Amino acid sequence: MLLLSYIVVILYSLAIFLLFLYSLAQFNLLLNYLKSKKKEDQSLQFDLSLESEIPSVTIQLPIYNEKYVIERLLNTISQIDYPRGLLEIQVLDDSTDDSIIETKALVNKLFATGLDIKHITRTDRKGYKAGALKEGLQYAKGEFIAIFDADFVPQKDWLYQTIPYFKNPKIGVVQTRWGHLNRDYSVLTKIQAFALDAHFTLEQVGRNSKLHFINFNGTAGVWRKKCIIDAGNWESDTLTEDLDLSYRAQLKNWEFKYLENVVTPAELPAIISAARSQQFRWNKGGAENFSKNARRVIASKSIGFKTKAHGILHLLNSTMFLAIFTMAMLSVPMLYIKNEFPVFEKVFDILIFFIITSILFFISYWTTYKNIHGGGFKNFFKYISLFLTFYTIAMGFSFHNTIAVLEGLWGKKSEFVRTPKLNIEGLKEKWKQNTYLTKTISKNIFVEGGLVLYFLFAIYSAFVLKDYSLIAIHLMLFLGFAFVFIKSLQTNR
Repeated sequence: MLLLSYIVVILYSLAIFLLFLYSLAQFNLLLNYLKSKKKEDQSLQFDLSLESEIPSVTIQLPIYNEKYVIERLLNTISQIDYPRGLLEIQVLDDSTDDSIIETKALVNKLFATGLDIKHITRTDRKGYKAGALKEGLQYAKGEFIAIFDADFVPQKDWLYQTIPYFKNPKIGVVQTRWGHLNRDYSVLTKIQAFALDAHFTLEQVGRNSKLHFINFNGTAGVWRKKCIIDAGNWESDTLTEDLDLSYRAQLKNWEFKYLENVVTPAELPAIISAARSQQFRWNKGGAENFSKNARRVIASKSIGFKTKAHGILHLLNSTMFLAIFTMAMLSVPMLYIKNEFPVFEKVFDILIFFIITSILFFISYWTTYKNIHGGGFKNFFKYISLFLTFYTIAMGFSFHNTIAVLEGLWGKKSEFVRTPKLNIEGLKEKWKQNTYLTKTISKNIFVEGGLVLYFLFAIYSAFVLKDYSLIAIHLMLFLGFAFVFIKSLQTNR
């Protein structure tokens, strides 16, 4: 029993310490972010008022069964302001339903207006999104390749805001910040927007300002075609082909330019089943990329130690869910170990590192929130509520995301499951008509139901043992798993 207690204590302590190290890295990104605000952007830029400096661009639209958003997407893209003779649009359509007929009709209608737009289909989905992008690249006329997922709605002047930065021949990618069309639709969309805002401000700017590795986010960005080819082209051996190609390009010494002030609106997954599939793909893909690219980053002789450290932690982003879940599961036996073996009482003080971790995240995310929504007491109190909600629900997703991470690290291959697009835009019940939403209840949902009871027992244990040191964490875990469990059942009902 004592030996088992030692194992539990060591794993629990290690999980907390890893989270603490990650929070230090995030805080370092915050400092980088704040310093970057004091610097004036002196990037080389094309003068697009001069016809001789306007390069050719291909816009790629990878789609798969997008009947609810395809019309909005094509209408938006057709209105982008750029010289018609230098703009090509590729609709890379892997659809397997009747949406392919509607898409073809819309493309033909736009083509008749003089727009250079092509409807490109394949006989199979080999390589999924990466395969479609690679296929389209063979025929792309443009020197630069802009990519938009089906739920994005770029502004008319989007190309004029991004293309100029490619005057610097070292720039391989220009990435823009995501906006959120349905941020306030529900608690779920609010916390997703909250987390993505932190990534697209604190993390992307914090890394990019020091020329640490960042990632193309799969959409709302532009690639130099030469960069894609030089980095080895799109590969489909991970579920996050965007992160993979980003790292291979930067290991080839291509530079990325991130534009925080260019916002590209998109729709957040408003239904928890859609959010679950997206979270699973992102977290498994992140773990797959750690397995694929971590050694390359460490072995690189062209990048410094700090860039390597941030690169490894970046690739470990999703693996932090494994640390969170490990800490959560072991926190309950830790209560009993502390009560049974007083020798471990001092070791229990390692919880202070988790408290510091939470404080560092609180400070970092407040900077992000304030930058977008403004400061003041009213917004600060709104932020506190949102931060606690985000923290709680993130814990509730920890089991689901841990499974994704473990599959990625173990090398288990799975199909690229796209996130269903709903085009809700404020209509509360419209999502129920969506034919793409799965009605299958995952066995993971029942495990999450068991975890609700597990952390209810943890709260009960605090009163039995008269030890309330972990009751706040256990309450958040109970509420987080209850939210995920109940919402998942409601959606699949």
